[in-house]
Amino acid sequence: MAMAALGSCPAPQQLRWSKKNHRRPSKARVTAVAMAAAASSTKSKSDPRLLLRDEDASDSMRARFEAMILSAQEEVCDAVEAVDGSKFREDVWTRPGGGGGVSRVLQDGNVWEKAGVNVSVVYGTMPPEAYRAAKADTSVTKDKAGRIPFFAAGISSVMHPKNPFAPTVHFNYRYFETDTPKDVEGAPRSWWFGGGTDFTPSYIFDEDVKHFHEIQKRACDKFDPEYYPKFKKWCDDYFLIEHRGERRGLGGIFFDDLSDRDPEQLLGFATECANSVVDAYIPIVEKRKDTPFTQANKDWQQLRRGRYVEFNLVSRENRISNTILSLQSNQYSLLISFSVKVYDRGTTFGLKTGGRIESILMSLPLSARWEYDHQPVQGSEEWNLLDACKNPREWL
Repeated sequence: MAMAALGSCPAPQQLRWSKKNHRRPSKARVTAVAMAAAASSTKSKSDPRLLLRDEDASDSMRARFEAMILSAQEEVCDAVEAVDGSKFREDVWTRPGGGGGVSRVLQDGNVWEKAGVNVSVVYGTMPPEAYRAAKADTSVTKDKAGRIPFFAAGISSVMHPKNPFAPTVHFNYRYFETDTPKDVEGAPRSWWFGGGTDFTPSYIFDEDVKHFHEIQKRACDKFDPEYYPKFKKWCDDYFLIEHRGERRGLGGIFFDDLSDRDPEQLLGFATECANSVVDAYIPIVEKRKDTPFTQANKDWQQLRRGRYVEFNLVSRENRISNTILSLQSNQYSLLISFSVKVYDRGTTFGLKTGGRIESILMSLPLSARWEYDHQPVQGSEEWNLLDACKNPREWL
């Protein structure tokens, strides 16, 4: 075990979120969450309407996926609020080009420094470069004329705890449809699912990482025993920070462009994965949230959050220019000038399709740290985490 256990640790199959006293969302609340305001891209709760277009049937894949992600948002937010004792702020917003979303953020809570759970259902047309970001399809080039009609629905969440021994988690599940404008060369008519759940601790507790991966494997095995090893490797590869030669964290599962099976089966798989988040993550936070820590532990956590920022905002593709992002906190402040590129396909897609900036950048931590040429002492717990990020391990 990489770190000495702090108290007794149940076996992976015994770690489970207790739903006792867990508030179940009412149908009325879920219906309200499924509505967004008309008129502008800013938050509003007046004149509500469904996020889906009127012509989308209630039993369509679009409507059913929207219902799934709204339910998942409720379950995750309820579980986080039960542990933290604070409430999420909710913003309901619309996108001028079509659709909208529900952003929920808990900031400066008792347990989490920042936790966000966003749902969006957007549609309209997008430029070819946004399509390439969404589907990693290099066959659709900028010189192919025409904007591409699209529909995209998804849930995206990142949770950054205060305690450096409690891990960060990220999950995202999405459904896309695209079509080619009539008589215009461009993207093909297609649909696909994507998503994943990944684990980013600052310190390794082997039993925690194994528990997290066991839950991912259990969800995958219900549909295909080849899913977990395939999507685990995909996760390790996707979250590589190339300029550092290290992964953002300790992996989980990741998949994209998934359309090789019946859509009903893939909807079931995405639903199972989204419904597994609470059991995979919340029991670990409950164990670690009150662990004593030093300023050195906190500084290391801040350095690892700097890597989180680098993955989301620095890359090799899709230039963004003339933008300044200011990240400020009580302890640290940072100015990042963007004539850079973006690794993360979700970030790129949101920016290229005129998405809501506050929701797109919700994943960034409230505070982060960079030190010049920081090198952890070989053999230390910090070194062990960095080694696992550079050399992905098999946890099961």
